[in-house]
Amino acid sequence: MLLAGLTVSLLPTHSAQAATAASAKAKAKATSVRKAKPAPRSPRKVAARAAVREIVPAKPSFGQMYGLHDTEDPLDLKSSVALVLDQDTNEVLFSKNPQAVLPIASITKLMTALLVVEANQSLDEKITISDEDKDTEKFTGSRLAVGTTLTRGELLHLALMSSENRAAHALGRNYPGGLEAFVGAMNLKAHALGMVDTHYVEPTGLSSRNQSSAKDLAMLVKTAHQFPLIRELSTSTEYTVALGRRLVRFGTTNGLVKKADWDIGLQKTGFINEAGQCLVMQAQMAGRKLIMVFLDSAGKYSRIGDAERVRKWLMSNSSPIVPPAATATATAAAATATAATVLIK
Repeated sequence: MLLAGLTVSLLPTHSAQAATAASAKAKAKATSVRKAKPAPRSPRKVAARAAVREIVPAKPSFGQMYGLHDTEDPLDLKSSVALVLDQDTNEVLFSKNPQAVLPIASITKLMTALLVVEANQSLDEKITISDEDKDTEKFTGSRLAVGTTLTRGELLHLALMSSENRAAHALGRNYPGGLEAFVGAMNLKAHALGMVDTHYVEPTGLSSRNQSSAKDLAMLVKTAHQFPLIRELSTSTEYTVALGRRLVRFGTTNGLVKKADWDIGLQKTGFINEAGQCLVMQAQMAGRKLIMVFLDSAGKYSRIGDAERVRKWLMSNSSPIVPPAATATATAAAATATAATVLIK
């Protein structure tokens, strides 16, 4: 009886263990199904979806919205506005929509520099970057962190050479009377120079409400070129400043100043979406001092390409500044040099 009872008592235990094992196995199987990784997606589909997410329509410039890019010119420039004139005689050598009023981006900083230099403020005075100097227009960043302290001269250098926005804003903020007085002085100076198409609302160029025409900007370049400090700083190729314990190198935004075949006396670049790529320069070619203005150029390097196209044209046989005899002499000299090179080889 005892054995039979024991046997009977063991039978349910064995069944329970089997049931428990089966249940655990089922759970494990269910768990393994839930944790299984999804099948890999096609690389092409993944790339296509990523491309769709990254495509953001570019914001059109004011020049594009106004249809200025429909204007044709013999040099096929990418800039919708261009002006080249003789600095001494004001003779217009090339013109394309010169009176169109457009946003000018960081070309603004040329007026900012002009006011700082004319005010005769100490270039050695220390100025600290504050929260007020942050970009609240386009929300761009800067290597000049809040709390950075540099001299007015250093900030002026970075504003002209590297188009540093916080540097330009700090210069305006530390003008006698503050930022509001500075912007007022910018507009008064523009009026005094006869820049009737020009209006400023801030000292950096980040606002699309800073607007001017090529004709007006040529006047500004001509005036700013009279100041040796502006010429020197705007054409500097690189500059190193101490930011805390680090030495940080800043570079020019205009690679043409590094090229031996260009003689540039003053320059300033600019870009925001509303303005396109912009460039103003004073340069010497064929013994003449020229002022060049390119606004609303389409493409990252297009303003440089336009400047090169104009230079090539000005140095060609059809140039309005190079006499035919001089061009022939230059061509003959180049041919002689080439022949000599061949003989040496």
